[in-house]
Amino acid sequence: MTRTYLPGILAMAAIVVASNILVQFLFGQWLTWGAFTYPLAFLVTDVMNRVYGKDAARRVVLVGFVVGLVCSLIGTQIMGEFGPLVTLRIAIGSGVAFLVAQLVDVAIFSALRDGTWWRAPLASTLVSSTLDTLLFFSISFSGALSFLHPATDVSWAAEMLPLLGSGPLAPLWVSLAVADWSVKLGIALIALIPFRIITAQLLTRS
Repeated sequence: MTRTYLPGILAMAAIVVASNILVQFLFGQWLTWGAFTYPLAFLVTDVMNRVYGKDAARRVVLVGFVVGLVCSLIGTQIMGEFGPLVTLRIAIGSGVAFLVAQLVDVAIFSALRDGTWWRAPLASTLVSSTLDTLLFFSISFSGALSFLHPATDVSWAAEMLPLLGSGPLAPLWVSLAVADWSVKLGIALIALIPFRIITAQLLTRS
């Protein structure tokens, strides 16, 4: 990893660490503050891909993955009111979702990079964010995957409630996933602005 990639590496590491901390603090009924910082990881990946190429983006993703693993390991050792702050299933879900979604983001962006400037970052982020949400919440909380770690009690997440408080009945974890996904989609659109500005400046310097 060269010094050229250092800002991207530091940005990704900071986002992952901040998100792991902020996920402990609720924002309303369905979200945590981490939901607003985590999607910025896709912005970092896309900027690195546009300016330095897919190999650089993958290196930054790998750093984020390792930092996330360290954060999860630390979280499993910190006891909260209801047990470890990070259960084994959450650690697995977080790691798998991040790595798979980010690598898919890199692949889609690379395939679309020669089109209109906004197409690659928007399409790659929308698809990868959706995949990230599906993987994380299903692995972490779905009763169908309890075999991953039977000792982890996720019965609370299976409680049937109106979707987001007003829709059809659905497990609680589905409402949490939909709320998280909605934030990701919104930030994907907003992030096009800093993506355009940052990449224009970096490409001008190179």
